[in-house]
Amino acid sequence: MQDGATKCAACGAMAGAPVAAAAPPAAGSEGLTRNVAGALAYILGIITGVVFLVIEPYKRDKFIRFHAFQSIFYWGVCFVFWMIWSFVVVGMLFSGGLGGGMGLFSFIGLIFNLIRLAMFLGWLFLMYKAYNNEEFKLPVIGDIAAKQAAAA
Repeated sequence: MQDGATKCAACGAMAGAPVAAAAPPAAGSEGLTRNVAGALAYILGIITGVVFLVIEPYKRDKFIRFHAFQSIFYWGVCFVFWMIWSFVVVGMLFSGGLGGGMGLFSFIGLIFNLIRLAMFLGWLFLMYKAYNNEEFKLPVIGDIAAKQAAAA
């Protein structure tokens, strides 16, 4: 304002009136917090793991990178296990190596469902730990994920 003016020519504010505070930034304009991004790295497994490794600014955060790599490795191991299990069991069924009738089929199905439940609970546990800002390392793949996260 110019000296002696009672009103600002630019904004119309009266002289001596309190200055309004600047508007707060729009919600979500700063992106996701570390813990939310870390948990979301697990949500679609390998897909979201890769997404968080390539999107700015998340690809520079070691915590998020760790969880993204661990998600990729965790789901990779689960997929490989599922493939091996399927080939071995189906191969043994068709070759006659698993005699014993329907009781054995039920038992194999029960074992497979328990393993799938364990994988699901492991997935939930990893998301929970990431959301709580913890860098929980799974045996073997957790150390590999930590090395990969630190490499960049």
